[in-house]
Amino acid sequence: MSPRKPYVALLPLLLPLLLGLLTATPARAADNGSWSVHPVSSAVAARPYFYVSADPGQTIEDKVVVANKTAGPLTFRLYAADAYNTARDGGFAVKSLGERMRGVGAWAELPKERVTVPAHKTVTVPFTIKVPQGAEPGDHPGAIVALDERIDRGDGSVALGVQRAVGARVYLSVGGPTLPALAVENVHISHHQPLIPGLGDSTATISYTLHNTGNVTLQPKIALKAEGLFGRTLLTRDLKNLPSQLLPGQRVHLTERWHNAPQLDWTDVKLTATAKNTKESATASFVAVPWLVAGVVALGIAIAGWLVIRRRRRPEGPRRPGARGTARPATTHRQTKTHTATGV
Repeated sequence: MSPRKPYVALLPLLLPLLLGLLTATPARAADNGSWSVHPVSSAVAARPYFYVSADPGQTIEDKVVVANKTAGPLTFRLYAADAYNTARDGGFAVKSLGERMRGVGAWAELPKERVTVPAHKTVTVPFTIKVPQGAEPGDHPGAIVALDERIDRGDGSVALGVQRAVGARVYLSVGGPTLPALAVENVHISHHQPLIPGLGDSTATISYTLHNTGNVTLQPKIALKAEGLFGRTLLTRDLKNLPSQLLPGQRVHLTERWHNAPQLDWTDVKLTATAKNTKESATASFVAVPWLVAGVVALGIAIAGWLVIRRRRRPEGPRRPGARGTARPATTHRQTKTHTATGV
């Protein structure tokens, strides 16, 4: 096997992660320190991203700038890609070259696949986005990506190689009816508490899936509320670790830790998600019981019950004569009638 193949085999797994990291910088051009990719500046101001609106059947023309910040020329593979949310934290990422594209990645056309940028120079590349007649209305996020096809093997200490890429985000909105919709799915709670109450922290981990079921990009907010027996409020919190943008059709799996959770209670947890004219809730419950104490109590009850049953089944010994409760023999009284016959 060629020594290069182990590196190449890992590229499809690592490239989306790198793209997600390199395109996550807000409000400025995507940049990895060696090169950057950004829209050509407008007459008014520099644009951090492409914001495009089009109707089905319409063609949009624009230009992307690739800047080389190194001391030598760099050659890049240019391609358009669809965007998605990473399942772990909801970060903005784009598909790697060769994956199936359905939106911007399929509709954008670049005049050439590769471009060489001299040292400390920029190259401006025009491109078009042809929105098909049957395109679904709503948001279709993506990116124009500049990929360095060279394999970076790092220090060579491990058999690992990566390709680096930078993408300029494209926010394409196709005209037509829009439907903001959000769902909270698969709510699950795992509860961990010390064996002896008070000796350690009781922690609940709430896991759930946030699903954009509509056709527009959402900025979700989630409120967490926990109630105990008799409606007592145990916790209210606005969750922080949420994706800043949940793209259409995307699911993100998230968790929230609750320290100092109850150690003896029936707890109902409610998650309420809100975003752009949509609101959705989901609930889950868990029972907090100090199992060691409960086990000791159950064992004590079982032993006490066994002793009672054993005492009831114990055979009775002989009773002493005249003892209290001993039955006395019945006395029979016989009456004798004597009849005497007399002579006359």
